[in-house]
Amino acid sequence: MDKRDGNEKARDAILDAAVMHVPFDGWSDATLRASVHDSGVAPGLARALFPRGGVDLALAYHRRGNERMLEKAATVDLGSMRYSERVAALIRFRLEAVEDKELVRRGSTLFSLPQHAADGARALWGTADRIWMALGDTSRDVNWYTKRATLSAVYGATVLYWLGDETPGHYATWEFLDRRIDDVLRIEKLKAEAQRNPLVRAMTAGPRMVMRRVHAPAAHADVPGRTGHH
Repeated sequence: MDKRDGNEKARDAILDAAVMHVPFDGWSDATLRASVHDSGVAPGLARALFPRGGVDLALAYHRRGNERMLEKAATVDLGSMRYSERVAALIRFRLEAVEDKELVRRGSTLFSLPQHAADGARALWGTADRIWMALGDTSRDVNWYTKRATLSAVYGATVLYWLGDETPGHYATWEFLDRRIDDVLRIEKLKAEAQRNPLVRAMTAGPRMVMRRVHAPAAHADVPGRTGHH
């Protein structure tokens, strides 16, 4: 049973139509107009769904990729995997949700523009946030930020590698991803060992208290990607 409301169905219809136009016209207003025409969605509704035109279309496509990643994850027994394997699986599911690499290349071009760089950063952060939430992350201190910042960097680097990867099944990308995750986990292990050292705990007690006081009143309220789908 299709539980999507009218707006969601219209959004998906336009995105489905956009897939064939983006490789030629990018994530542009021209693509949006052509996609609206092809989908049969009313122009007024399309303007309401994508008020900023092509950039909102690109962001909607990115969010749909996040949704498809989570749908795929729900069909897999992540609990049977090692932690590093779970992270790698979710990133892999996210990349496999893309129908055509050219859609991502065009998005990278769009979000490299100064006026859209903040949108691109929020989109990347949003993907990292969805992955950590799927992994059951419950951190509420500075670790909430560092985990998402670190994973955003890993995901971003993996996307760039994947765009240029022509190996069968993208096996080189998955090897690259495993190496990046191993590097991150090695650093996290060193941090954990350091925190067990009484001298280190004493030296960092003050900064940790400051961070808790700064973020406790409105936890995460102003963090990019913390609300909605981002």
